[in-house]
Amino acid sequence: MALYNEKEFERELCEYLAAHGWLYSENGTGYDKELALYPEDVRAWLHETQPEQLRKIVDPNENQPAQDKAFRRILERLVKVLDTPLENGGGTLAVLRNGLKVTPSAFSMCQFKPADKLNPKTITDYSKVRLRVMRQVYYSSGNQNSIDLVFFVNGLPVATMELKTDFSQTVRDAVEQYRTARLPVDPATRRVEPLLSFGHRALVHFAVSNSEAFMTTHLQGAQTRFLPFNMGDNGHKGNPDNPQGSATSYLWERVLQRDSWLTILGKFIHLQVDRRTDPITGKTMVDKSLLFPRFHQWEAVNQLAETAAAEGPGQRYLIQHSAGSGKTNSIAWTAHRLNSLHTASGSKVFDSVIVISDRKVLDGQLRDAVQQLEKTQGVFEAITSTGGSKSAALSEALLAGRQIIGVTLQTFPFALDAIEKDTGLAGRTYAIIADEAHSSQSGEAAKTLKKVLTSVGAGSKEADDDVDVDAEDVLAAEMTNRAESRNISFFAFTATPKAKTLELFGRKDGTGIPQAFHVYSMEQAIEEGFILDVLKNYTPYKLAFKLAHNGVDYDADNAVVEKSEAVKQLMRWVKLHPYNITQKVAIVVEHFRSNVRHHLAGRAKAMVVTGSRKEAVRYKLAIDKYIGEKGYKDLAALVAFSGEVTDLDSGPSAFTETTMNPGLKGRELPKAFDTDEFQVMLVANKFQTGFDQPLLVAMYVDKRLSGISAVQTLSRLNRVTTGKDQTFVLDFVNDPDEILAAFRQYHTTAELSGVTDPDIVHDLQSKLDGAGIYDQSDVERAVQVWIGKASHEELTASVAPARSVFRTRYRAAVEAKDTPAQDALELFRKDLGTFIRAYDFLSQIIDYQDTDLEKRSVFYRLLIRVIRADNQDRETIDLSDVVMTHYKLQKQQKADLRLAEGDPEQLEPMRQPGSGMVHDPDKLRWTEIIEQVNGFFEGSGLSDADQLSVAETVLKKALENETLRGQAQANGKVDFYSSPKILSSVEDTIIEAGEQHAKGIGWLLSSDRLLGFIDVLRTMGMYEQFRADNVAQ
Repeated sequence: MALYNEKEFERELCEYLAAHGWLYSENGTGYDKELALYPEDVRAWLHETQPEQLRKIVDPNENQPAQDKAFRRILERLVKVLDTPLENGGGTLAVLRNGLKVTPSAFSMCQFKPADKLNPKTITDYSKVRLRVMRQVYYSSGNQNSIDLVFFVNGLPVATMELKTDFSQTVRDAVEQYRTARLPVDPATRRVEPLLSFGHRALVHFAVSNSEAFMTTHLQGAQTRFLPFNMGDNGHKGNPDNPQGSATSYLWERVLQRDSWLTILGKFIHLQVDRRTDPITGKTMVDKSLLFPRFHQWEAVNQLAETAAAEGPGQRYLIQHSAGSGKTNSIAWTAHRLNSLHTASGSKVFDSVIVISDRKVLDGQLRDAVQQLEKTQGVFEAITSTGGSKSAALSEALLAGRQIIGVTLQTFPFALDAIEKDTGLAGRTYAIIADEAHSSQSGEAAKTLKKVLTSVGAGSKEADDDVDVDAEDVLAAEMTNRAESRNISFFAFTATPKAKTLELFGRKDGTGIPQAFHVYSMEQAIEEGFILDVLKNYTPYKLAFKLAHNGVDYDADNAVVEKSEAVKQLMRWVKLHPYNITQKVAIVVEHFRSNVRHHLAGRAKAMVVTGSRKEAVRYKLAIDKYIGEKGYKDLAALVAFSGEVTDLDSGPSAFTETTMNPGLKGRELPKAFDTDEFQVMLVANKFQTGFDQPLLVAMYVDKRLSGISAVQTLSRLNRVTTGKDQTFVLDFVNDPDEILAAFRQYHTTAELSGVTDPDIVHDLQSKLDGAGIYDQSDVERAVQVWIGKASHEELTASVAPARSVFRTRYRAAVEAKDTPAQDALELFRKDLGTFIRAYDFLSQIIDYQDTDLEKRSVFYRLLIRVIRADNQDRETIDLSDVVMTHYKLQKQQKADLRLAEGDPEQLEPMRQPGSGMVHDPDKLRWTEIIEQVNGFFEGSGLSDADQLSVAETVLKKALENETLRGQAQANGKVDFYSSPKILSSVEDTIIEAGEQHAKGIGWLLSSDRLLGFIDVLRTMGMYEQFRADNVAQ
């Protein structure tokens, strides 16, 4: 037979396994197609490992027919249990793990690899497990179809495989063969094929060629979904070339290796049962799936377990797995494996495993997975209750021997406090696993968490700004506080590691650059179809507007203001302007209804990302009003923001999520949004990370995004679901090139361009010392008081001299209107915080052996708390006279931002913190500021004079419009400008103004009137204005 034939491929694979611990059957002899078992191996396993139990049923003193009949009873009982519904304890997996009871005997059907070597019997039984590969198995009583390979464990079939050689076919042919000719129910006889029945015999089915491998756990005919089981090829899908043979040889050399294969059966595969309520019928649906690890999950978990066992506690591991990688399952498998790790002497490597995730994951997927994988009850406990003392609950769980403990992000700091303070826990070791995708907080919760974890004071700007705290931030802060803890190992799972995370958790390569422990790239996830490329339909809108200043007060007084502050406040004013939001709402609604709504059988949804909570409030009011006035019945919106928002221009009372979402009816926002009642969600720093809604098809971005926030926000769209093959992004704010650069940082592997210079803390110390706010004696005194745990009064007195110097200088600068001096003092305060953060971070990596730095770290932490509120008197800009004269949103060309093209962007490490310099503020007259902001106008082709002329003409004509006049009399300013009717009325006005303008120009161009108009221009002083302009120049 030709070497390129499929049979040769089949033979060589089996011979390799036979040489590495597998039994090999060259054909299906001995296979019982009715029972879908290999009875000889069942009998041999029971006879070799449990002869006493077998003897209770099969008496060796009986004649052979009597023994065969008795053994047949065991087989029939085995089949009955195998055919029992999976959720009721039936199926192959349950039998292999839990055994089989046949009155009066109880049999173990498999011995998985023991965690230690303390029990000789389990080690012996493990060596006797019978792995068998069988070729060309005729599995059906109703047809003559045969499967290329079937794999058995102690006589129970656990996997099948169809092989195709690349010389004649592809892996797609094997997939198609399963879908059309390997059916779980015979189409002719309608009999169930037991070998192919979901979970009741074979647990997984492989389609394999020389170059690629795919697998499924559930054969469903044409609806069968096969997942790639490939290694990945340098960040891409597929497999790297193998100079020694098939690119898929890892499958039989590594995955089917005896120990590996039994570990997969014993510690990976598990049943997942999801119960969901149909939003239309209200019926409860039960979805069952067998979870078999994808290759990157299997590899990462195995490598983590092996390395953690070898290195022991006190280590750090960064796992960069893209969205769509199945991180929650990877974490469940990792927790289970870490919990079962033992040293050579038999002691556990980790006494407890703590998992940080959200309440939904802890109480659902993670709990179910651990309970299936762990035979002992009570191994897992989730501390998610909001009532009572979390610290007490955690201590109780740890002391009670709960081996895997789930905590939320808010609860995690209490967990480590319990470990540190409870004497009953002293000397124990812990593994801490963080799931960043499901562990983030924003708004008030994030502020509270940030204050707990950092030195930021309650009244500081850092604490009061909108913040978003995720698991990476929490782990970094806790590691800072517990730098010397050698009893804790950290395992961080993230799709988008920050530069700081890479430096803290990464492992240095040969060049000294920290790298992730294991990577499954965004690029591979996209190519394999687990997530969508959200940049394929990316459309930027350019904001174009024109401002004019009503009046001459500033110019008359030759007044100047600080340029950066003025521009910042002007831009904030523009973004909240009713013209702006009304036009964007119209674009969002009409684009959604025309381009998005019909996707996913009419169930497609969209997210609008706003720049602030006040913007979110105004968007919600505007979109509700627009939908109502248009009479649209197929569209409804929700808004998500934290806390209360006061906006007197929009209403006298404070706005909250509850008051603005009357349709919630007591439901949580995600649950309500999951129904068909709502199609659009408006968000303000909420649900931009860790929010999985596969029905999201479109995103409208009205917020400045960069770096990791751009990737995390737009990635809300990338979740796949049946029928979802494209996404839409309309961006009103961001530069496409900047968005593309942000995604390229994480498209393959997050990499640092270098490592942080450890000497930057010395530079910062010199800069702070040189400010003259304190001297060495101030530092020494404060440190002595702090270390000695003296009284509160002594601690206050120790920082009083430096505080007095700072406050005196600041007060004098304010009184003298000396802005450079104010800026210098503000920069000093910022540099204190920068030193604290830099030193906290770098001291985890570098042993400075410098007590002076440690002393300053203590002193600066105290000083920053007492000088934090001294910069509140900065100049504010009066915007009451600014009006908008031009406004337009220009749709630009839709772009396919090609992630695969160009070099990947690198993350920048900490370079020169505290390198800011005090500079002379850029002062400009109001007219010059407005002119700069006017630079945002593009595309009209008109001069400034022509633009203003057109605006003035339209305004004068609009003032003649009785409809607009009536609306102005009947409504407040916000309602007047946000009314959709204003668009049609102004459009009519523009048309009328244009017609009148054209009529006037035609009148002037009549030859008999032109000379007379020259006299009109003379009377208007055209000559004098030219002369005046010339003199001014």
